[in-house]
Amino acid sequence: MTPPRRRWSIGRALDGFFFVFAGLAAIWLAYLSFTESFSLGWGGALMAIAFWVLLAYLVLPRLHRILTAIYVPDYFMGRTRTSDGLLGDPVNLAFLGEREQIEQVLTDAGWIAADPVTLRSSWRIVTSTLRRRSYPRAPVSPLFLFGHVQDLAYQQEVAGSPAQRHHVRVWRCPEGWLLPGGRRVDWLAAGTFDRAVGLSLFTLQVTHRIDADTDIERDHIVGTVAGKPGVSVDVIRDFSTGYHSRNGGGDSITTDGDLPIIDVRAVVPGGRERTP
Repeated sequence: MTPPRRRWSIGRALDGFFFVFAGLAAIWLAYLSFTESFSLGWGGALMAIAFWVLLAYLVLPRLHRILTAIYVPDYFMGRTRTSDGLLGDPVNLAFLGEREQIEQVLTDAGWIAADPVTLRSSWRIVTSTLRRRSYPRAPVSPLFLFGHVQDLAYQQEVAGSPAQRHHVRVWRCPEGWLLPGGRRVDWLAAGTFDRAVGLSLFTLQVTHRIDADTDIERDHIVGTVAGKPGVSVDVIRDFSTGYHSRNGGGDSITTDGDLPIIDVRAVVPGGRERTP
């Protein structure tokens, strides 16, 4: 039997060409901005800022998209991804139940839904951080799982500080999708603790820096909902190998690989418990 021939597509070739060309053009633009800044006197400071903006928000993200498209496998490995394709926070929680039930349980446990990322909310979190003012609904950056951004994002501020917060992102699993090992869950989640505001190690963008021990945050989230009416928790031990790594912002992360599954199917939105 003759093996099938690989199809060549001019559209795919052009897409690859412009993908790489855009990255090289962005690097060249940043280089020109940087070199020209030395010949402008005091204006060089503004050019240096412009260079940083180009580097952090155009060049490095584009470069990471190119490299991750080549080197990072596109399948579930227990990690989220950033919009640039970098491996992000570890998937360390799962849910069984419907969206309304999860929202009910998290709200009852003192979690607050994060605002969507918009120009207005992004500006507000910047000003809140600089003025050290509370912003309980501050947006969280988008992370991707199953090819789409989080469906839910909840958080808890610490002592009214917008720089420190507990937060969890939740993604709906595709229909019929099973965890490695064959177990079914409805949702997967990633919970981490923001400890400060800083610069990303990989892109130099302004971002929250997370605490390295993601298991502490995972257990905190479980602790806030465990014992609520209609909620039960089961744990898959050693769901993944324990590891030390870095997330998409360059922060160190460590986990033991356990995956708690929070079952909220007995919860009725409105605060009552479903009768078996």
